[in-house]
Amino acid sequence: MLSNFFKHLTGLFKFSLKFIISVWVPPYEFNQIKRHLNELGLKSFPLIGIIGFIIGLILTLQSRPVLIRFGAEAYLPMMVSVSVVRELGPVIGALIIAGRVSSGIGAELGSMRVTEQIDALEVSAVDPFKFLVVTRVVACIIILPVLTIYLDALAILGAFVAMYVEGATSWQLYLDSVIRSLAFIDIIPGVAKTTFFGFIIGMVGSYYGFNAAKGTEGVGKAATISVVISSFSIIFFDMILIKLIQIFFE
Repeated sequence: MLSNFFKHLTGLFKFSLKFIISVWVPPYEFNQIKRHLNELGLKSFPLIGIIGFIIGLILTLQSRPVLIRFGAEAYLPMMVSVSVVRELGPVIGALIIAGRVSSGIGAELGSMRVTEQIDALEVSAVDPFKFLVVTRVVACIIILPVLTIYLDALAILGAFVAMYVEGATSWQLYLDSVIRSLAFIDIIPGVAKTTFFGFIIGMVGSYYGFNAAKGTEGVGKAATISVVISSFSIIFFDMILIKLIQIFFE
């Protein structure tokens, strides 16, 4: 069990190192990156938007009674916006995309491995790593910060809707409270760390799909383990990034 863990860890490290080297070497597959931005990212906007809006609603509905009890209802916009922008938005957004994208990459590349399409690319003098892996990982790195900003905005809007229904505030007052409560330390690090989450999602899915075992069972395992490992890695590295942000920015 332990040896298998270190085997996967070593494989992922070597795979990531190969990506870091290959991403700077031409040819650059811009058309493939553009296609993956659409497939992996843009089609996730409806799901991310709905979940972000609901997160804001739930967080407000759960927190408002507690704050009213302590006479601190005026701090609700600040609490919701800071919580969403600093932590909830980046992490929940990354976990959602990990479930949708990482499993999709693992299944797609796994299927290509099983049907020997990757071998066919090698025979055709096309570097399958650059064509299949680098383009997907770059697309994930680019699109995840955009999706996070979108989720944050919808969550803050959802919080306002919950407060407005309760008759607690106006849009102008709510917006002023949100703007005053958010600072550089809240917005930039929270969005910036999602580039690393995007790297994890794309890399893990690509690794397990690219190295999938033969047969349809290998495709299923590649998709499943991609979600599990990428989700765990996001939570684990988020813990480390939070501490680094505290050290360097606070």
